[in-house]
Amino acid sequence: MSNYVIVTDSSCDLPAYLAEELELHSVPLAFLFGEKTYYNYPDNREMSPKDFYDRLRGGEMATTNAINVGQAAELFTSLLEQGLDVLVLSFSSGLSTSYNSYRIAAQDVSAQYPERTICVVDTLCASLGQGMLVYQAAKLRQAGKSLEEVRDWVEQNKLKQCHWFTVDDLFFLKRGGRVSAATAVVGTMLQIKPVLHVDNDGHLINVAKARGRKASLLALVDKVGELGEDVANQTMFISHSDCQEDAQFVADQIKEKYGTREIILNYIGPVIGAHTGPGCVALFFTGKHR
Repeated sequence: MSNYVIVTDSSCDLPAYLAEELELHSVPLAFLFGEKTYYNYPDNREMSPKDFYDRLRGGEMATTNAINVGQAAELFTSLLEQGLDVLVLSFSSGLSTSYNSYRIAAQDVSAQYPERTICVVDTLCASLGQGMLVYQAAKLRQAGKSLEEVRDWVEQNKLKQCHWFTVDDLFFLKRGGRVSAATAVVGTMLQIKPVLHVDNDGHLINVAKARGRKASLLALVDKVGELGEDVANQTMFISHSDCQEDAQFVADQIKEKYGTREIILNYIGPVIGAHTGPGCVALFFTGKHR
């Protein structure tokens, strides 16, 4: 049994069974409807994804909170007192302040436990892109790799985690400042769907447009052929914001076109879904580069 634990955020969107199987410590990030705060656990114990997206469709707005320094310090102290070292694989610093909170807390707590190790890595990933990197790291841990070996592997490979996604409703991107109000109105009228990715700085970037939903989904599939490495043998991930059929369509197309055997699907959790809205499909795979 390894003497370290991998800590990540619930923004990684890994299914609960995988988080348990991989022995991960998933920090539940907060989301709010009005004044009421909920926590995003992998098993969705406080609100189901279906209920979350139904509330967005009904016109409610959700906001999110990152972990703060005090919460991170409390977590680290608890783990170190159990005799465990800690490897944190954090939500992208380009999208959240969680990484900075972990980093500051690690400095503070490490001074009190000089015999223990805390390493904090900015994955520059989000949703199941972060989940894919955590999955790969946890597999290495289970294979007996040390904390330092896993940390170094993550640093060397995180910019090979390709994130490509499309949304159905431009107005959620408008609210987040990703597209202008005029683009949202005209794009909706003309059925223009953006194709976006997460860049090397961990930011969301709008890179292309497709005419219609099916074309935008097929554009994701095409990216596997353009960027992917050993696509038949890797485990890919697809997350979606309550559009299971569209996510399955992308998975089926990838299997048919590239022979990929294993693709794991799950919901986009509320931490990301508050900003994408319903109807987002996101594809994650390992490539030559992002």
